[in-house]
Amino acid sequence: MIDLKGRVAIVTGAGGGLGRSHALLLAQHGAHVVVNDLGDGAESVVEEILAAGGMARAALGSVTDAPRMQEIAADTLRAWGRIDILVNNAGILRDKSFAKMSLEDFRLVLEVHLMGSANCTKAVWATMSAQHYGRIVMTTSSSGLYGNFGQSNYGAAKLALVGLMQTLALEGAKHNIRVNCVAPTAATQMLEGLLPAEQLALLRPELVSPAVLALVSEQAPTRAILCAGAGGFELAHITLTSGVHIPGDAPSAETLLSRWAELADRRGEMVPEQGSVQGQHELRKAGFAAAPPAVA
Repeated sequence: MIDLKGRVAIVTGAGGGLGRSHALLLAQHGAHVVVNDLGDGAESVVEEILAAGGMARAALGSVTDAPRMQEIAADTLRAWGRIDILVNNAGILRDKSFAKMSLEDFRLVLEVHLMGSANCTKAVWATMSAQHYGRIVMTTSSSGLYGNFGQSNYGAAKLALVGLMQTLALEGAKHNIRVNCVAPTAATQMLEGLLPAEQLALLRPELVSPAVLALVSEQAPTRAILCAGAGGFELAHITLTSGVHIPGDAPSAETLLSRWAELADRRGEMVPEQGSVQGQHELRKAGFAAAPPAVA
């Protein structure tokens, strides 16, 4: 059984839906939970946790407010002495086709999902590094991984979180900070009206939260994109095909298009360990020995 006794977790957007479910499950497994949200929902979830014998405190504030997130982290340290877990769950929707979407709505969704997660992660990063332990979960989405009509803003923000996760997992490894993504499918307020009732009934948030629990455990992997919904679990990967090499100083686009089927052949595709692997792979195909990884 996963034991989170002695661990301190912050869950954003936890006043309802997925965040509430995550917070309750982490508390059931012994974690002290900071329930972040904008309104009264956070207090209600705290009351649920306390009534069940757990430990929790509410922390109101928007994840877009970086100074407030720093305050919440500092308050958590004063109260409980450490921060072990951060679940970046807070989010909003402003769905419209790109042609009809205002740039304000595009920017707002990025601000909440991407910058909100960055603000919260920045607030806990130094603490996790100093204590040589941390588990961080970013909430991505199939809309970011694969696209979804009417969600260009949401999809852009959600795939950006995958990129943030990939780099933070590399940078956090030496400090035992493991960073992962969860891609949930759940019947929350954001999905009401988008799916029929019988399908929504199968997509309870409680069926996603075990994925989050796994990703914040001591045994957690790092750099995983774990998809979860309706009791199903999958891993998503960003892969690189073996591709082709076109010799010459200026390979033509026409040649590239003529070899597209070969380029797209997924046999032998790989999951690069870091971004520099792409360049190394291309240099090897050009006849050079693998170059060392680039260091910024």
